[in-house]
Amino acid sequence: MNTKYFNPYTDFGFKKLFGEEASKDLLIDFLNQLLPAHHQVATLEFKNAEKLNDTAKERTAIFDIYCQTDEGHKFIVEMQKAKVNFFKDRSLFYSTFPIREQAQKGGWDFKLLPIYFIAILDFHYDEQEEMRKFRRDVSLKDQDGELFYDKLHFKFLQMPLFNKQANELESHFDKWVYFLKNLETFDHIPSILNEPIFNKGFEIAEISHLKPDQYESYQKSLLDYWEVKNVKDTAFNEGRAEGKIEGKVEGKIERTLELATALKDQKVAIDIIIVTTGLTQQEIDKL
Repeated sequence: MNTKYFNPYTDFGFKKLFGEEASKDLLIDFLNQLLPAHHQVATLEFKNAEKLNDTAKERTAIFDIYCQTDEGHKFIVEMQKAKVNFFKDRSLFYSTFPIREQAQKGGWDFKLLPIYFIAILDFHYDEQEEMRKFRRDVSLKDQDGELFYDKLHFKFLQMPLFNKQANELESHFDKWVYFLKNLETFDHIPSILNEPIFNKGFEIAEISHLKPDQYESYQKSLLDYWEVKNVKDTAFNEGRAEGKIEGKVEGKIERTLELATALKDQKVAIDIIIVTTGLTQQEIDKL
């Protein structure tokens, strides 16, 4: 089916909307719906994640964003869009990169900039259905629920759990989520989103505006997205039919190997299999 706008969950679409200099105003507007009042973004700059050689293959859909407020306060946002196993583990692991990069040689006093890890996900990471929430704001708290450390925050958006229709949108944040979740299905700009910031988003996302080489890159990105998504959905449904118990380590390992085998049989690129399953290339080669 031909669509007017691209899929924002593809690597191409995600980077086009949020990862380019020309679209910084979209990213700033979106981030300011998630961040607290004292960390509203005034300016930002991207750090190229591919320079982090030890995990470059896994971090192609992650942006390290250095932000500054009007008052001059600086902080870091890690923004991710990915379909991966062991998602919570990876989120914690990835958050260590902007921590380590702040280390200074010599007489450093270990003072760190605040870090926000933000993930926009088109899948459920919560294993138990009754525990699922569209939005989770996570921070380090003590046994009494009091905030222990105010410089490390996680914000997870499970997009499939957002079900509001246009007439139910209550905030600018709601509009952003509605825009992202439904962008690929729109054939015109809904009146509820007829605002300058979203009009620019629609203009960027219109497929007819892409140059030939961009269109080719998008089609490849879309194919990669659907290959991974279809195989993961199939593996999940088969697992449920067979009555596999979620959460057991043995079951997770078995499903990971089955998924990697299925992806390999479908000739999915090795880099995508690595990101999706968490396996190393050597482990995949042995399958």
